[in-house]
Amino acid sequence: MRIVRGQKVKREVDRLVARALESDPAFARTVCRIVTDIRRSGDAALRKYAERWDGLQKKQPLLVSQAEMQQALNAVEPEFRDALQAAAANIRQFCEWQMPCEFEREIQPGVSVGQIVRAIDSVGCYVPGGRYPLPSSLLMTVIPAQVAGVRRVAVASPRPAPATLAAAAILGIQDFYRIGGAQAIAALAYGTMTIPAVTKIVGPGNKFVTQAKKQVAFDSAIDMLAGPTEVVIVSNGGDPNFIAADLVAQAEHDPDAIAVFITSSSKLASAVSERVREKSRQNSIAKESLLRNGVILVTDSKAEALAMANAMAPEHITVSHEDVAAITNAGSVFVGDYSPQAFGDYACGPNHVLPTGGAARFRGGLSVNDFLKVITVQEVSKSGLERAASVVETLAMTEGLVAHAESVRTRCAHA
Repeated sequence: MRIVRGQKVKREVDRLVARALESDPAFARTVCRIVTDIRRSGDAALRKYAERWDGLQKKQPLLVSQAEMQQALNAVEPEFRDALQAAAANIRQFCEWQMPCEFEREIQPGVSVGQIVRAIDSVGCYVPGGRYPLPSSLLMTVIPAQVAGVRRVAVASPRPAPATLAAAAILGIQDFYRIGGAQAIAALAYGTMTIPAVTKIVGPGNKFVTQAKKQVAFDSAIDMLAGPTEVVIVSNGGDPNFIAADLVAQAEHDPDAIAVFITSSSKLASAVSERVREKSRQNSIAKESLLRNGVILVTDSKAEALAMANAMAPEHITVSHEDVAAITNAGSVFVGDYSPQAFGDYACGPNHVLPTGGAARFRGGLSVNDFLKVITVQEVSKSGLERAASVVETLAMTEGLVAHAESVRTRCAHA
């Protein structure tokens, strides 16, 4: 990994932030053509792209049968099945803790207010199936929808591996489609004869998936634009082996992944650089990613290091316990030497679908709240109406909304 010091540190942070936010108009047009084709031609276009890119065989159904999912579950090793169930239990428990509460309270005499919580009607969960099978992403997207009470949960995944199908069987998925890319996002957003449209689309994916989600976002809600993995580690005295291990682990997701270590210790910077070189030697994807986008920033102080980390608003960040309070922008925070970021990817319980490209400046990771609507409720008694009428009438008349004021006066005359 490159080591950057002095005045170049700020420029490097600016470059990384700009890179995360950059867009390609020509690529956007390519994706737009795919999305438009699905909207116009439905299943015919979907099959065309699925056979070309997703490994779909001629006459093979888009919908994966329940028997195929159950067969996959029966075929996987018991150890894997147990691991899936253990991870699923933690994810489910965390989602249950996240559920917002309904309430009703009297905000002033005679005026009751509250909120009710309702699930969205349907959701499409995108599960990547290209470079690696990712059954963990199926758990992370489906379970919060189930806890929220979403009526219909559909899964789209290209070339679904047995491990992914086994996870779907464990969760009782009914609608699993063997499609991927921009064409899958368009099908979920607009619907085809085979695939009913959904209310919201969630889940990570490659640049085609991300761009398609961006283009359909005003027709079908989306969770976020989750791009390539980002990892930032801030430490002045950590174990270089642990630090390097996390950098390499996240870098192996994608050649476009961004891996950054920030420290005020030149000695630790050199040690981590050497360990990263050793640990990535046999991992071609991680090695390519770290050569392209891996960097070690040596700052003048811990305060500067934390400021740089917040400026990047990374997907994953590791800090010491005493520095957690200083983190304002991050998708998920890992605390201390013994909290590998891989634990967050699989088993802790918090979601691994996290904001990238600076989106952690304004939102956190996927949660049960992404599948819910919090609806406000208001009830006013006769006495409450009389008591608060003057407030409403005064504000309405000030804004020139005469009928608003009259709607209150009409009731007061009969209270």
